This record gives sequence, C-alpha cells and structure tokens, in this order.
Amino acid sequence: METAGLEDALLTFERDASAAIKTVSAALRELKKLAASAAVGDLRALRQGADASAQLGDQAARAVHDLRDGWQFDEVAYFESGGFTKEVLALGAEERLQAFESDERILSYPAIVQVVASDTSVMIDKQRDRRVRPSVLVRTLKSLQLKPPKFKAEAFLETLSNAYDLVVASAAGRSGSVVKLVDLYGVLTLMPGSGRDYTKQEFARDLYLLDQSGVVTTRAGRVLSLPASALTRGSARLTTVTRSGEAKLYAGISFEDAMQPGQSNVGGE
Repeated sequence: METAGLEDALLTFERDASAAIKTVSAALRELKKLAASAAVGDLRALRQGADASAQLGDQAARAVHDLRDGWQFDEVAYFESGGFTKEVLALGAEERLQAFESDERILSYPAIVQVVASDTSVMIDKQRDRRVRPSVLVRTLKSLQLKPPKFKAEAFLETLSNAYDLVVASAAGRSGSVVKLVDLYGVLTLMPGSGRDYTKQEFARDLYLLDQSGVVTTRAGRVLSLPASALTRGSARLTTVTRSGEAKLYAGISFEDAMQPGQSNVGGE
C-alpha cells in the first residue's frame, strides 16, 4: 500500500497504536478486577468478570493483529528510491533547516548524513541512528546546528601543511604554489579503506570549519591560502554547506611564508 511518505505512514501507525493501547489497557483493568474478585472469593463478580475479560481480551488481540497487518509501508524500497532523502529535505525546508543533497549524502552544517538503505538507518557523522522518522531527523539536525562543532583547527592546519609538502614534492613543484585539494585528499587517504573512513564530504566540511575558525598560520609560520580560482569550475572541486545553507566550493590550496608578498588569507563565506 503506497502512502504519501514515511512521516504520514508513521503518524497513522502511531495513532493506531495509541488506539490499540486503549483497548489492551481496558482488558488489563478488567483482569485486575477479576484477580481482586478471586482474592476475596466474590464468585458472582468472578464469573461475570471472566466473561467480560474474555471479550476484552479478544478485542485487544484483534487490535494488535490489525496494527501489525496494517503496516504495509515498504521502507527498504522507499529508502533505495531516494524517497526518504527527498522527504527529509522537503520537511527540512518547511522547518527552515539549512540542508541539501550532495554525492548521495545530506549536508546540513555541520553534520553529514549518509542514508543506509539496506539497514533503513542513517549515519550522522559516522554515528548510526535508527530514529529515521523524517521529523525526528530534522529536529536532530537542527539541534546540531545550534551546537559549536567539535573541531581542532590547529591540528587540522598542521595536517594540511604536511600533506601539501608531500604533494608539492611529488610534483617537483615550488613551495607556495597552488595545488589541488583533491591531491591532498589523496595523500590523507593513502591507507586502504581510509577513503571510507574519511570521505571527501568530511574533508570539505573540515576545510570550511578551518576557513571559519580564522586559524591560518602554522607553527612554522607558514600561512594558509584557499584561493578562489578556475579550479573551482573543474572536476577537482569539493563541495560543502555553509552555516547559512549555501553551497561552498573549494579546489586549491597553498602555504607561503608569512613575510612573502602577495599573501592572501583564507576568506569567509
């Protein structure tokens, strides 16, 4: 049975479950009366209560079976079709959540959400979450946007500087020249499986967090620059989402000595 979406299907099921709870609760109350009658030996109340309990028990059993049989939503197919992602983004837009889809992930600063269709769950920054009701996920992402991100700007800057030196050396380039960020990402994910552990989306998100931190000078006194250039129009660009929900592109990077002329610091949004 098709429904408008997972949110509506869960809302209907929740209402049906609440109605079933009332029926089961009525049966439970009658059983408690029946036990009380037996405790004092009220045989008339016991016999009358037994008949009433049986009827309510039958009603409760039917309500529970109807509840089970009423769930016909094909959640796996819905996830695999992309319907879940579309519903979350649509509901997020209604709730003024800044988010968009990129490379099969939902980007909602500062979180990155991967939809796991086979498991009907989501991974929020590598943490599995089975609470996939769209309205609940939207509230979760909105709450994350209100918290300061856990990010160590200084340590990430030093990592970028080291990776940059390796890329420049491998290309026999000049220190201070602009290189592709995707080449740095390749260095950072050389170990087998590390590309899964640290995705391009996470790398781009961390670049933006560093960009916003204002931390640009390494311990050695070199200054980071993320220049806007023609690279952002090519396939080497990296995309993330800003605080305001807009797409942010990164492509090139350089490190120069602080005293060198022409140095341009990192820009904002």
